[in-house]
Amino acid sequence: MVGIEVDPVSSATLAFESLKDKQRAIRSGFPDALALRVHRALSWLGRAEREIDDADVRFILLWVCFNSAYANELTADINSERGAFKTYFDRLVSLDGGHRIYNAVWKRFPHEIRILLTNKYVFAPFWNHQNGIDGFSDWPGRLAASQRLIASAMAQRDTARILAVVFDRLYVLRNQLVHGGATWNGGVNRDQVRDGAAVLDCLLPVFIDIMMDNPACDWGRPFYPVVE
Repeated sequence: MVGIEVDPVSSATLAFESLKDKQRAIRSGFPDALALRVHRALSWLGRAEREIDDADVRFILLWVCFNSAYANELTADINSERGAFKTYFDRLVSLDGGHRIYNAVWKRFPHEIRILLTNKYVFAPFWNHQNGIDGFSDWPGRLAASQRLIASAMAQRDTARILAVVFDRLYVLRNQLVHGGATWNGGVNRDQVRDGAAVLDCLLPVFIDIMMDNPACDWGRPFYPVVE
């Protein structure tokens, strides 16, 4: 995978500082659930911003930021997770009046996203087959079918659908790292980790900003609320 030429420090620092200032100014108008989501997401975004040299840790921190923003419940069912992704992205895209998500997907990272979506090493059925799970020997056909769906979504500029597929692939990468399926700073997955972190670093501040701009929307109750 071709590396993305992004300065992670400058882009994240500006995003975090401006978002934190905005949050402080308007958080009194947030419902409790949204206030908690934004507070937690920004805490992880700020920490990820300071992780300059370690792509593995940076990716994990950014994924926790994403979970803080969107997750309503924890589940081991990947189909439920995909449904949650799609619901969240549909809402974000519908509220994105400035087309910032669209521009990130279609103008800033189009080449890298296309490569990510064709990479078998972040395609769950490929790993299911490698791990001896029945029913996945046809993973090449599944990948080909996925590519046809992706091509259709790209032709229609269906940003929400592409986001759902991108994050489905990044979820596989997340599992590899969090569940010990990769070597820290290993040589075999550097491009996916580095570029995945760059995509998250670009998109997550936009997601959080849109949520803050739309406090009347029901963003769901955090699965782990603050309990006295």
